[in-house]
Amino acid sequence: MSRGVSSFLKYVSLIGAVIVVLLPLSVVLFASFKTREEYSTTGPLDLPQNWFNFDNFVTAAVQGDMLTGLINTSIVLVISLAGTIFIGTMAAYAVDRFAFRGRRLVVVLFLIATLIPSVTSQVATFQIISGLGLYNTKAALILLFMGTDIIAIYIFIQFMQSIPVSLDEAAMLDGANRWTIYWRVILPLLKPAIATVIIIKGIAIYNEFYLPFLYLQSESLISTALFRFKGPFGAQWELVAAATILVIVPTVIVFVFLQRWIYKGLVSGAVK
Repeated sequence: MSRGVSSFLKYVSLIGAVIVVLLPLSVVLFASFKTREEYSTTGPLDLPQNWFNFDNFVTAAVQGDMLTGLINTSIVLVISLAGTIFIGTMAAYAVDRFAFRGRRLVVVLFLIATLIPSVTSQVATFQIISGLGLYNTKAALILLFMGTDIIAIYIFIQFMQSIPVSLDEAAMLDGANRWTIYWRVILPLLKPAIATVIIIKGIAIYNEFYLPFLYLQSESLISTALFRFKGPFGAQWELVAAATILVIVPTVIVFVFLQRWIYKGLVSGAVK
């Protein structure tokens, strides 16, 4: 196959992927700016007559309780990410830097845990959360989000393997203990990996629906607020589209501005 043909097929596939991704989003975006009458009389790809019609967004934010859901999501998100980073970096530090019996077994168990569908363990998980008295509280979600991210530990381990052990030895010669080495030497060097985990884990928590719907019935997160909003406004798709855009926009903004950290964090540990 000549270079010209391969380049043509490459760009055709890229254009096709862009269309597949952007076409549904465009339909939702156009619908969010339309009035109810306009939505019922125009096609899904027809542009709205008034791009400054924000009534649907106001209704979705106020009556759909989106603002409260965003605040609750932010609380759970920040605490869960802090706990994930603290637990993940310390676990990776122990596995990579300490020689102890059963070290390989621990790594294998981490790998096995990633292969088990989480839904199969939900009965036992629900019983534990209820037994701890955390059901219907944000603490239940925070605990589950902090304790179920094996991928973050692997990212930290991969990146930590690129940090020379000689840095630890030099710090120990200067009188530093293991905690000081972790806090003053290892953790600052893990910033690209931490940024990667924050983005990947943050988007996963932000979009999570199953756990908030199951363990937090009395309060809304952004995902469950959107689901409950559809009930009273199920036939008004322009309002549902506006609520969907309110959910999507924060994720898109964060990803656009921080996407380079994803590739930097994932690649750095492999090439250094």
